[in-house]
Amino acid sequence: MSPLPRVVLPSQSYDGYIFDLDGTLVDSMPTHYRAWRRALRRHGAPPEAFRWPEFTAHGGMAAPDIVRDLNARYHLQMDPEQTADDKRAAYADLLESEQLPLIPETAALVRRLHAAGIPYAIGTGSMLPGARHTLRSAGLEALFPLIVTPGDVPPGRGKPQPDIFLLCAQRMGVDAARCIVFEDAEPGLCAARAAGMAVCRVAPCPRPPEEE
Repeated sequence: MSPLPRVVLPSQSYDGYIFDLDGTLVDSMPTHYRAWRRALRRHGAPPEAFRWPEFTAHGGMAAPDIVRDLNARYHLQMDPEQTADDKRAAYADLLESEQLPLIPETAALVRRLHAAGIPYAIGTGSMLPGARHTLRSAGLEALFPLIVTPGDVPPGRGKPQPDIFLLCAQRMGVDAARCIVFEDAEPGLCAARAAGMAVCRVAPCPRPPEEE
């Protein structure tokens, strides 16, 4: 039996298409989760912190903002930037021995948009080096010259704020109201709606086995 599709693509056409990256174009969320578990353990977070449901609820948020949320929730004092850097390093280490799978429906759509010359972009919560590493692992890097990350907007203005997606529209030269955003996580969906854009939700991947 064929697996159910992760997303039903819209029949309506748009002037600009914006894709989240992790969990939307590439099935990288389990790898990100493992990287987070390792980094948080190293920085003294309790074992119950940031398990899969909490991890997915933060999908698309900038890593330092996630650490700040965890500090507040669990009364921790982790350094947001250092913890985020360690998580990114753990993710890069994992990708040395893994090839990330594509999400076929959205990846195929990107290839059609590229062939037709229709504007599209990535709006991601990952920083640019990590985003490029993910795309390279999945064989998509050459298709994405336009990537907007939290490094392109003011601190604290990543998802669920609309700034990343609005900047995607600006750089594509497309009215935000004529864009559609493909997203798998609630912070990104909130950001897209706040930007006045249409949304298409990608179903989340199954929960992976725990390492500990």
